[in-house]
Amino acid sequence: MKLHKVRLRLILALGLACLLSTLALIIDHGSVLAVNGFSDNQELPLPLLAPIANSGASFIVRGLEPSVRVDAQGTVYVSSIRGVPTGVDLHRYYAAMDGPSGAGGTYPFKYEGQPDNCGIFNASQGGCANNNLDPFGLGLGGGDVDIAVNYPTTGTPNLALVSLTLAPGVTGTHSTTRGDSFSTPNPVVALIPGDDRQWIDGTNAQTVYLNYHDVGTFNIEVQRSNDGGQTYVDGFGEAIDPQTFPGAGGVPATNSANIAGQIKVDRSSCPSRGNLYQIFVAPDSVTENLTGGALRSIYVGVSTDVKLGLPAFTFTDTKVFPGPAGAQNQGAGNLFPALATDDFGFVYAAWSVNSDIFYSFSTDQGTTWSSPINVSFPVNGGHANLFPWIAADANGHVGIVWFGDDRAGNSNDRATLEPGHPASQGAACNSGTTCMQGWAQWNVYYAESVNGHDAAPFFVRNVISDHVIHRGTISTGGLGGGADRSLADLFQIAFDPQHFANVAFSDDHKVSPVGPNNGADNPTTRRLIRSNFTHQLIATAGSVVTTGSCAGSPPPPPPGAEKITGGGRIASQTPGLTANFGFVAQNDKPNASLSYHDDGAKGGAIDVHSANTSVPSVTFSGNCGTFKGDAKVNQKSGYTYTVNACDNADPGTGKDTFFISVTGPSFSYNNGGFITSGNIQIHKE
Repeated sequence: MKLHKVRLRLILALGLACLLSTLALIIDHGSVLAVNGFSDNQELPLPLLAPIANSGASFIVRGLEPSVRVDAQGTVYVSSIRGVPTGVDLHRYYAAMDGPSGAGGTYPFKYEGQPDNCGIFNASQGGCANNNLDPFGLGLGGGDVDIAVNYPTTGTPNLALVSLTLAPGVTGTHSTTRGDSFSTPNPVVALIPGDDRQWIDGTNAQTVYLNYHDVGTFNIEVQRSNDGGQTYVDGFGEAIDPQTFPGAGGVPATNSANIAGQIKVDRSSCPSRGNLYQIFVAPDSVTENLTGGALRSIYVGVSTDVKLGLPAFTFTDTKVFPGPAGAQNQGAGNLFPALATDDFGFVYAAWSVNSDIFYSFSTDQGTTWSSPINVSFPVNGGHANLFPWIAADANGHVGIVWFGDDRAGNSNDRATLEPGHPASQGAACNSGTTCMQGWAQWNVYYAESVNGHDAAPFFVRNVISDHVIHRGTISTGGLGGGADRSLADLFQIAFDPQHFANVAFSDDHKVSPVGPNNGADNPTTRRLIRSNFTHQLIATAGSVVTTGSCAGSPPPPPPGAEKITGGGRIASQTPGLTANFGFVAQNDKPNASLSYHDDGAKGGAIDVHSANTSVPSVTFSGNCGTFKGDAKVNQKSGYTYTVNACDNADPGTGKDTFFISVTGPSFSYNNGGFITSGNIQIHKE
């Protein structure tokens, strides 16, 4: 789901000669047929209908927007959405438990039910059995889904999953049994209710990062989980920094705002390990944002202080590419920009301008970016090319997938892509019943490079779908789009431990057994919408490089720059209780992030989080720092905070001090003193 912002904005080098399109390969299970180095496309089965309790009515089951991840032990997970309120589905393939590959290299996936509360298929088809939150068995989410895997040194890797309902927000759960069972779903993992388009990424044994849109401000909220994705209360930050927010935020509500892409954590063994990256598309300036300008420029936010493990962290944003407004004033707002990091700390971005897919990379931890490269040229350049997703591993090994059609023209343009079809979706042909024969035909494309951060990266490009997956238009307008949304808004790619690509994509080329069926080429016929899967069987771009040097470091702060960080506890306003805090504040491009909680506050518990809706004031005097800015109190905007913190010793317990005041409409709170646990530290350049 992308609640398109009206506020229902709620809402390269020339290619290597291609491999033969059909290759006979010999692998461990025998002879298989490959399509440009990939396995036969396989449909991931789902039930046709989801009955609604005892009502006699049913939802039609769909498999949309598939997320795919592969853990370090080779377990492949694919999760897809049915739509709110029918939940999400999960398929799993783990060779040791699920058996060897079949004909054409296909995997015998195991269906693992509906992890966001199992839904109506819990009793008959497995999965979890936590229906106490969902007595109707419909599933708590289904608006969006994303999954993440963790990387423990031993044992079964954790699998985290989040599903969207918009209100109350994001449901979270996780599995330590490769998807065979899940923790009780937590329907309120987002700190702020009313959310949109969440993404997650995992690192270490239990750390998972979650991002989502706060629909009140349209900033990109980021939370950290230290328990594998059951709760996300262990860290907080906002990915659009206070300097960038006026040009990319949603205040006032008439602003163009932004489209948030995925969040990625650096899992390399380099000094950059633990860095957090967030990509988004927004207008190019404050003026454009205020006047409804195109979402034409690509930004990436970088958090390095997230590695401190404090309850709060900051991001610094960089503009990757100031793109043109493009056809239909669409710019780069084509659902969604994508991001990846490799095993040596290099960072990669991909996005669509509707007619082409562009790619850029950073060799200094997101500080500067290369000039964009058109990766859809020459294989499909100039046609409609959408929904890029990117994966990276090793040293410069990059894979990008996207949907591309067979003709020039904007993907939303019915006149060009759906000749003979009236403007409304599902309408009959203007003449006869076979107008779909003349519609645009879509396939899945793959571009791969093994030197993705070289000055001139070399890409090999191929079609990896073995059939036309869709005909007609594809909407890039989210829920407010007027073109065909049968394939929703995204699909994904992930590399496995052998550096082979695994791709899951939505497909509607078949007629649904659940009518109406008025002919295969008639737009009034219902299509069967399912996730399909294919995986790479042979390398197509050359040898993957697994050695080399780490990405370079960002430039140091200028002389005189100061930062203060801290985390710990102070006495509560109620004797015998404690309040906890975490913060980061810096005066170079003033920025601050604050998280504070006092269950014993007079008048009731308060939870305070800073908000980047204005630039904070950050000053230093001796061993103390004072910073002030906007805040949300108990999830509501309209408040301000002031913090004074002093680094009086190391460690700081009993000597460092922390004072906070919060004011707002008919509200005032003050507390502070010597910290009872934790530490406060001044950092000077």
